[in-house]
Formats: sequence, structure tokens, C-alpha cells
Amino acid sequence: MAANGIVKSAIKRLIWLGVIIAAVAGIIFGGVAFKQTGASFVPQLALDLQGGTQIILTPQLESGKSVTIDQLNQAVAIIRQRVDATGVSESSVTTQGNNNIVVSIPGKPSNDTLKLIEASAKLQFRPVLATSQGVASTSVGGSTSGASASPSASATTANTSTPIATSSAAPSNPSDLNWVSRAVQNKYEALDCSTNFRKAGQVDPDNQPLVTCDSTGYYKYILGPVEIQGADISNAQAGTQTSSTGVSTGQWVINLSFNGKGTSEFAATTKRLYPLSSPQNQFAVTLDGYVITAPQTNAVITNGDAQISGNFTADSSKALANQLKFGSLPIGFTVQSAENISATLGSQQLSSGLLAGAIGLLIVIIYSLFQYRGLAVVTIGSLVIAAIITYLMVSYLSWRQGYRLSLAGVTGLIVSIGITADSFIVYFERVRDELREGRGLSTAVDAGWARAIRTILVSDGINFLAATVLYLLTVGNVRGFAYTLGLTTVIDVAVVMLFTHPMLQLLAQTKFFSSGHKFSGFDVKTMRDIAYMGRGQFKVAEKVSATKAAKSSKEATKRQTIAERKAGETKGDAN
Repeated sequence: MAANGIVKSAIKRLIWLGVIIAAVAGIIFGGVAFKQTGASFVPQLALDLQGGTQIILTPQLESGKSVTIDQLNQAVAIIRQRVDATGVSESSVTTQGNNNIVVSIPGKPSNDTLKLIEASAKLQFRPVLATSQGVASTSVGGSTSGASASPSASATTANTSTPIATSSAAPSNPSDLNWVSRAVQNKYEALDCSTNFRKAGQVDPDNQPLVTCDSTGYYKYILGPVEIQGADISNAQAGTQTSSTGVSTGQWVINLSFNGKGTSEFAATTKRLYPLSSPQNQFAVTLDGYVITAPQTNAVITNGDAQISGNFTADSSKALANQLKFGSLPIGFTVQSAENISATLGSQQLSSGLLAGAIGLLIVIIYSLFQYRGLAVVTIGSLVIAAIITYLMVSYLSWRQGYRLSLAGVTGLIVSIGITADSFIVYFERVRDELREGRGLSTAVDAGWARAIRTILVSDGINFLAATVLYLLTVGNVRGFAYTLGLTTVIDVAVVMLFTHPMLQLLAQTKFFSSGHKFSGFDVKTMRDIAYMGRGQFKVAEKVSATKAAKSSKEATKRQTIAERKAGETKGDAN
């Protein structure tokens, strides 16, 4: 490539780098200017550096029962999923003794996050026996059976002053109105949803009817015994409904899937409910004893895939999907305490970590000045650009993804200094190898790049793979380390391709570097006096002293590859 073409290509890459940096900075600045929630040029800190809110949950059990370690561990996993689903990162969910669960969240959590954590009783499905008025806003249908859901007609308003017709016979199924005894009827008629009618941590028997209200307090219900446990839900996702032709209708729905046990139980339930009239064709999903949704059954669903539709918005459908997906706990919990906590590490430890990073950075710069001299400008520039991009990306992810920087994350950022240093060392040494073979600097830069980029990509690929495995298989602070390690690895590739290489191409066109000045880092004259020829051999010029030639022989031995050593040994045996 002609010199002008090389310069233009290098400048174009540098411009693209500037555009990327300006774009990320501009997006954050726009968020700050328009006062969007969480937008800031300062990254959010995690629990160990900032402090936050600590919630202690205590199990609520029926008399005579005790909690097991397996139940606590399962509850910890589900509550952690709930917290992660709200976008809060770097949180801590652990057991305390043999009973309690401690949830620690950095900063001040939103009300929705607190409600999702505190609503910790079991998620259950019960048939609707009676309701104070019909529920027209939700319905359910099979998502793959061809009977897709559609808004149903309003159910007939129940007259709460008229006793529900029952007999003295025992109930034959969960939808049988004989579950409604006179005591249940009286409790239903007297229920006022605007009052605090449930005790904190109240446990309801699974095999008995339940009189309760929905979470808004607008409807009240008589529900039959529990038919399906929330633990049998395998997945719940919010999305838009599609027509039979595959075109989106724009209506928000929740797609619900059950495991094997839940599929058979849900099939039996919908088979019984589908022929019934409203409100007995409805089933209620309860969380902490309150009804969160009570859709009508529009089809017999045997494949375990259902779709809840109604007057949902994007936010309300996502919130309900999260409740359905993460609402099932093996036991119920009540909030024992909720209080603010201080940082466990604090600013002193953060300062120590940043000081360690600064010392490491200084050592890298000193080494670069000693080893590469004038090329240190590329080294320092690469580190500065990588730092700027990393800082902007951490700030952006703190705003858009809820990422919080922990001390483990700071450690990942410090490790990235070594990753960036590895990349430019590999590149510079490849260029030096090309110069030793007698090529000009411009040619050596391009040839060295072609050899170096493969090594750099392999090295960064291994780092990224390690970070991915750590992130997927661990929790808590270790994930914070893995996250920053993976992020900085990707940034390193971008910096090498968009800054380090084009900068070296531009410097190669200058007289100071192309002439092989002794302070340039590319002392061509010295390199040609002792040129590496491969197979562990150097071509040594006659004017080179015996002492320097002896040193080159030792270096040749060190530089030999395994193949070269074996070749030398084979040659010696043949002689």
C-alpha cells in the first residue's frame, strides 16, 4: 500500500475511534442533561464500596414444622433471581443461621424491588369459586394450540348479599361450590379489601378454600384449594401477541410454560374449568395470599404452554412475568427487619486498590520507556485511550444496565493494564523481528501487524472465555470481576485495532522513527548488525565485537522454539 493510502487508512481508524468515544460520552451527557434516572458520568458503586439496604427474611411455617437447609438454599437462589431480574447488580443474598435469609442491596432500592423481595410467600394457583364482580381484563389460552387468547367478555357481577348455593355433600373437585360453607360465606360478605385483613406472614392451608382480595384491593374472591404450585412454572416471559399469520398485534401478553408435573396438573385444571361459566372458569394466581391475576380459561391446554392476555402495558406485563417466574418459594417468609447498612470496605480500601493500579500503571510506563523509548508514546496513548473508553462504558452500563462497580470489579480493571501491555509488546516485538530481517519500517509495521493480530486475538479470546465461564458459573463479587475482565478484554481489541496499529503506521512515516534513531525504539542499524535468521541462529556483522556476538548466541539459544531445539538435536545425533 502506498504511503498516502497507509496514512489515510490510519487516520480513518483514528476518526472512527474518536466517533465511538464521542458517541458514548454524548449519550451519557444527554441522559444527564434530560435528567434521566441513573444517568451520570460517575459509575454507581456496589455494596462493598457504597453501602445500601439490608432486609432480613424469617420463614413462616405452620405449627410443628421446621425449615430445612435445602429449602433455604432454594429460597436464596429464587430471591437472587428476583433481585437480578429487577436490574440490580452486585447484590448479596445469603442465609443467616439455620432460619433467616439476608438480602443486601447496594444503594437505595426502588419500591418495586423491595415489594418483589418482601412478597416472599409461595406462588399458587387456585380455582375461583366466587368474586365480588367479574374480571374482564385478563384471559388465558394456549399459545401453541391454535386457541390464542383474546379479551373476554365481562363476567356477571356476583351479588354478595345472596348466599352461594351449596349442599351438605362433600366437594367433588376444587371447583365445587360445596367448598363454600356458611362460615366462608359470612367471611366473604364481611370482607372489606380496604382494610388490613391479612396478618403478616399468614400461612394458608393448601387443602382449604381461601377468602381474599386482589393486590389492588378492587376485587374480592372465594378461591378453592391449591391445584398447582408456582414451583412448577418453568418460564414466564412478557411479549406481544401474534396473530395466526405471525403478525404482531401489539397487545402485550405473558407467555407461560410449565414443567412436566405442572403440565399435567394445568391440563387437568383447564379441562375442568373450560366448560364452566364465569366466574368458575377462572383460576387465580396468588402471591402471599393476594390474587395477582385471575384469568378466564379460553381453551383446554395440554402442552404446558399458556398465554395470559388482557389490558397489559409493557411494564405491567414484565412485572407480572417476573412475579410468575420468580414468585415461587418452597416456604413463606416475612420481613423481620429492613435497615440501611454502611459500606463493608469503604473509601480507604477503594483508595488502596486504585493506588495499586496506579503503581502497576507506572511500572508499565517505566518499562516501556526503558525498553521501547520513543514508542512509549504509543504505549501510554493506548493505556490512556483504554482507560477513557473503560470509564465511559462502566458509567454507561451503570446507567442503562444497573451495573455497580465493586472492589472485585476494580481488580478486573487493574488486570486489564496487563492485558493492554501484552498486546502492544506482542505487536512491537513482531515489528522488531521484521526489521531484523532487513525490511523497512513501514513494511515491517504491516508485516508485524499481520503476525501480531493473530496472537493478540487468541490471547484476548482466552481471556474473554475465562471471563465468560466465571460470570456464568459464579455469583456475587466474582461475577463483578468477570464482568470487568470481559469488558476490558473487548476494549483491548478495539484499542489495538483503532489506535495502536494506526498510530504506529503514522509514526513509521516520520523521519525520527523511519531513520532508526537510537531513541526511537526501532534502532535499525543495531538490529541489522545482529539479525535473527531463524532456527535459533543470528547473522552477525563482522564489525560486531566478540563480546556482543557471544551475547547474541546466548539470546539465540533462548529464542529457539521446541521444533528448532529438536532439529538441532537431530542434526547433532546425525553427526
